[in-house]
Amino acid sequence: MSTAPRLTALDALHRSLGATMTDFAGWDMPLRYASERDEHNAVRTRAGLFDLSHMGEITVTGPEAAAFLSYALVGNIATVGNGRARYTMIVQEDGGIVDDLIVYRPGETEYMVVANAGNAQIVLDALTGRVGGFDAEVRDDRDAYALLAVQGPESPAIMKAVTDADLDGLKYYAGLPGTVAGVPALIARTGYTGEDGFELFVAPEHAEQLWRALTEAGAPHGLIPCGLSCRDTLRLEAGMPLYGHELTTALTPFDAGLGRVVKFEKEGDFVGREALKAAAERAETAPPRKLVGLVAEGRRVPRAGFPVVADGKVIGEVTSGAPSPTLGKPIAMAYVDAAFAAPGTEGVGVDIRGTHEPYEVVALPFYKRQK
Repeated sequence: MSTAPRLTALDALHRSLGATMTDFAGWDMPLRYASERDEHNAVRTRAGLFDLSHMGEITVTGPEAAAFLSYALVGNIATVGNGRARYTMIVQEDGGIVDDLIVYRPGETEYMVVANAGNAQIVLDALTGRVGGFDAEVRDDRDAYALLAVQGPESPAIMKAVTDADLDGLKYYAGLPGTVAGVPALIARTGYTGEDGFELFVAPEHAEQLWRALTEAGAPHGLIPCGLSCRDTLRLEAGMPLYGHELTTALTPFDAGLGRVVKFEKEGDFVGREALKAAAERAETAPPRKLVGLVAEGRRVPRAGFPVVADGKVIGEVTSGAPSPTLGKPIAMAYVDAAFAAPGTEGVGVDIRGTHEPYEVVALPFYKRQK
């Protein structure tokens, strides 16, 4: 029996704006409002407003919350300062990636773990299963928050019009409690677009008030509502991985080129440590396929699962592909054999329905904003 998709607190508002809706990880979410390209370019040059309320918030509290999270995750959560955030991962005992996460520390003994929508229950179950023996509590707070994001170079100016919080002092990957347009919020300087921006965690009943206030404040700055489709092309240009594409349980963080998030030097054991040590050694001595960027010489767009080829042989597989509005060409991320991973490697193509289309191997990311 199929289950009806969940609705965010902004569902009626999205429909009133004419959004094209889609089922994403069990949620009915706005895919686009008008033109995906216009929404993408607005975030790159001005600002975009997103509803990300499908993300999964899990609160961890208690005297041993930090020690527990350092055991349950690959990062050293004990070194996350008050008001700061960290990108990390949760893995299986065999080192396979369960999800990539952001962990915020809003209080001395309080942490908020934000999981991807499709993995939120899996992460919640894993954390609940690992907390035994620690003086800490894991709480499912998915229904306690709506999440709005303002992303783009104009986002600081827009936010300053609706809050007196110290945004200038708010560093990247930090968060502070504040009031935005009269609404209590956790204001985080994080995002998934490659641009400067803010993510605002608020009570669901305040979401519409906040959306309307941000829309009004953003109008002089060219802010427009944006859907999941442009969020995907924005993160792809920025070389940011997407779970289920660049990250899976079949890959360790070292396979994904993200070994830096694994902190072997932290105190105590952590889940997956031995398997990850072996994966780190393999990556040093005999690296498997590496994640690279591919830029098309033609106009045909590669999609996830398409083979990457060279000399008539399959050397890899596309994980994400799309037209890049910023580059004006199709781009892709792909895992390829290490021998073909160097930028500028010649003779690499993508098999697009039987035709080997030429592609240039490039270093990631495709796009990096000017600081």
